[in-house]
Amino acid sequence: QVQLVESGGGLVQPGGSLRLSCVASRNLWSFNSMGWYRRVPGKQREMVATVDAGGVTNTADSVKGRFTITTDNAKNTVYLQMNNLKPEDTAVYYCKVHWVPVDYWGQGIQVTVSA
Repeated sequence: QVQLVESGGGLVQPGGSLRLSCVASRNLWSFNSMGWYRRVPGKQREMVATVDAGGVTNTADSVKGRFTITTDNAKNTVYLQMNNLKPEDTAVYYCKVHWVPVDYWGQGIQVTVSA
């Protein structure tokens, strides 16, 4: 079993920045991949950024150049640095880790981009 605790969300003005954190209850070396996803009400959850066990990252086109996923193995933490935020980035953001054969999800955290 894996617990994931997200933090760092909130309200920010367009053009601002936030850093989301996801602390895992196990060492990150345990996982095959880690990532951030988001969901807007009425829409399907979408991938934002992922990183695999080899350190290879994948970022959605809609956030490429603005969002960066990183990890800190010493802190069992996955980060999502979000810069130049736009109103369309408003969503609930979820952390996910894949530990074969199961996906584990965090509880979600709200990010609101508004003037």
